[in-house]
Amino acid sequence: MHTRRDPKETVLSNERDISQADAEAADAALAASGDATAFERLYRAHVSRIFSLARRMTSADDADELTQDVFVRAWEKLSTFRGEAAFGTWLYRLAVNEILGKRAAMGRNRQRLQGGDEMLHRKPARSATPDLTVDFESAIERLPEGARQVFVLHDVEGYKHKEIGEMLGVTAGTSKAQLHRARMALRQYVER
Repeated sequence: MHTRRDPKETVLSNERDISQADAEAADAALAASGDATAFERLYRAHVSRIFSLARRMTSADDADELTQDVFVRAWEKLSTFRGEAAFGTWLYRLAVNEILGKRAAMGRNRQRLQGGDEMLHRKPARSATPDLTVDFESAIERLPEGARQVFVLHDVEGYKHKEIGEMLGVTAGTSKAQLHRARMALRQYVER
């Protein structure tokens, strides 16, 4: 059943989006000039989305620290925000780059494409429940590093293989192969 949306509602929704984007741009400018209260508003508006990204790209254990690292980096880089895109878009891209950079610094970057399927078996599987529910976050955490990164960036966040390749320093073909690997591993996890 499809309901038609009132054109007035659409206009009001668009106006709210524009006014929110304007408010964020103003807060970004204030924060860039040192206004901590403006930065706090930006933090509160985006912390849950950045935390979700960090959790999906790494693990629940690392997500808190990485989220804080992203916002520290955002504070340091606010002067580079030119307003050509929405603040949330700029912050999100900065977060992806920061998370990938932190992982590389930890020495895990090389393992992301070399880890075999044995990595899927290192973590214990969750016990089966009668209703056969699958914890999606847990399933993603069980993926090998490279497959997890590509899966999150492509299927969850919507990046194209070429963009993923540029972010991860691999070819688009490698990105596609890792996505296939991730999907097959997730399918095996669901079928257990």
